[in-house]
Amino acid sequence: MIGTITNTCTIIIGTTLGAILKRGIRPEWQGVLFTAMGLASLALGFNAVCQNMPKSEYPILFILSLAIGGLIGTMLDLDGKFKRLVDSFSHKSNQSTLSGESDKTIRSNKSGSSLAQGLSTATLLYCIGTLSIVDPINSALLGDHTYLFTNATLDFVTSAIFAATYGFGMVLAAPILFCWQGGIYLIAKLCGNVISSSLLCEMQIVGGTLIVASGLALLNIKDCKTLNLLPSLFVPVLFFLIRALI
Repeated sequence: MIGTITNTCTIIIGTTLGAILKRGIRPEWQGVLFTAMGLASLALGFNAVCQNMPKSEYPILFILSLAIGGLIGTMLDLDGKFKRLVDSFSHKSNQSTLSGESDKTIRSNKSGSSLAQGLSTATLLYCIGTLSIVDPINSALLGDHTYLFTNATLDFVTSAIFAATYGFGMVLAAPILFCWQGGIYLIAKLCGNVISSSLLCEMQIVGGTLIVASGLALLNIKDCKTLNLLPSLFVPVLFFLIRALI
C-alpha cells in the first residue's frame, strides 16, 4: 500500500502548505481559485463521463443509480449531516446567541458551509477517478505503484489550492482517501476477479456525474447537494452482484 500511503501524505503536506500560503492571498485571488476549482471539477467530471460512456454495457444504469442513490441519500440527509459535522469541527455552530446571530456569526456559519462544500468536492476529486480506483487494483495485483505516485503529485497540487481557498480543514479529506484506496486495495488483494472492467466503467460514469454536480455548486450555478447523491456509487456494485447471482 506504499502508493496509497504516499498519496495520503502528499495531500496532508499540500494542504498544510496551502493553508500557510492562504494568509498572503488576497480575497479576490481566493475568488479566482474558487472559480478555478469549479471549472476544474466540471472539466474532470465531463472527461470521466465522456471517456466511459461509450464503453458502457448498460447506458441506463447510471440514470437509475443517480435516482435510487439520490433518494437514499436524501432520506438519510447525508449532505445536512456532513455540514453539521463540519460546523461542529470548526467550532462555528456554538457562536449563536438567543437574540440572534451577529454578522461575525453569520460569516462563520458561511465559512463552515464553504468548508463542507470544499471537503465534499475534494473528496470526490481525490477518490472518484480513474487513477484512484484503477491504480490501487494495479498496485494490489501487479505491484505497480507508478500511477498512484502520479496521482499523488496531482493531489499535492490540488490539495494546496483547496487549502488556500478553504483552509486547513481540508486535511480531513486525507483519511477519507486512505480508507477509500486502502479498501479497494484490500478487496483487489483478496478477490481480484470481483472488480471487473465493466463495473469500473459504470462507477466512473456515476462518479464523473457527481464531480460535475460539485463543480456546479462551486460556481454557484446549482447546489445539487452532491453528498446526498453519493449512495449512487454503490448501485452499480449491487447491480453487478445481483447479475452475477442470477
